[in-house]
Amino acid sequence: MLIIYFVVALFATVIGAIAGIGGGVIIKPVLDLLGTYDASTISVLSSFTVFAMAISSVIKQLKSEVKLKFGIAVPIAIGSVFGGWLGDNLFGLVLRNTSDQIITIIQNVIMIIMLSFILIYMFKQTKKIAMPVSNKVFILAIGVFLGTVSSFLSIGGGPMNICILMFFFLMDTKEAARNSILIIVFTQMSSITSMFMSGKLNNIQFDVLPLMIVGGILGGIIGSHLQKKMTPNDVTKLFNLVVIGLIVINIINIIKIC
Repeated sequence: MLIIYFVVALFATVIGAIAGIGGGVIIKPVLDLLGTYDASTISVLSSFTVFAMAISSVIKQLKSEVKLKFGIAVPIAIGSVFGGWLGDNLFGLVLRNTSDQIITIIQNVIMIIMLSFILIYMFKQTKKIAMPVSNKVFILAIGVFLGTVSSFLSIGGGPMNICILMFFFLMDTKEAARNSILIIVFTQMSSITSMFMSGKLNNIQFDVLPLMIVGGILGGIIGSHLQKKMTPNDVTKLFNLVVIGLIVINIINIIKIC
């Protein structure tokens, strides 16, 4: 059974590193579908795995002399640190006031709505829809929003990062994917720090965590290597396929619970 979690982590983070979606957006609904762990445990497993992937992916990119737009990614990342703290505390507040099943339904519904809008935007990209910005305060605010939502949903940012980097900063899909991973490093760092400070890790079973972290590290390395050989159009196609698949999985999760 443990090998399933390693495979999930590896597959999710390979795709996540290529498409810039992190992997949490895949790990979260798949683990919900398996039904072994509660929402709080899944949040921890997802955050640690995605963080491991993001670190290994960024290191791989820097060693390959891939250019990252630190002037954009770092302000967003700084905002996402605060947003990650907000999102984790919001998750804890909702969890304390409702059942595990209800919060899982809430997360899945939000993800379906979010992913549907993202998919529509990606299909409209032929029209080059964009609204470029350079205001640092606005960029920080974008980071806060991304960090809050990604932490609450336990997905690490992912698809939202891609669309925002394309819409506001005129990046193609491949460039957005690379910079998204850098943002995810900070988002997940904030989320994990908040988990430690809140005591959220005290009652978590860590039997599968080491395997998932190893899967995340390998996924980041393999995904970054594969992405170098792909065109922006290839990355876009993969991204869209993943989003469609995730919408289906989240719908199945809601039906399963109801």
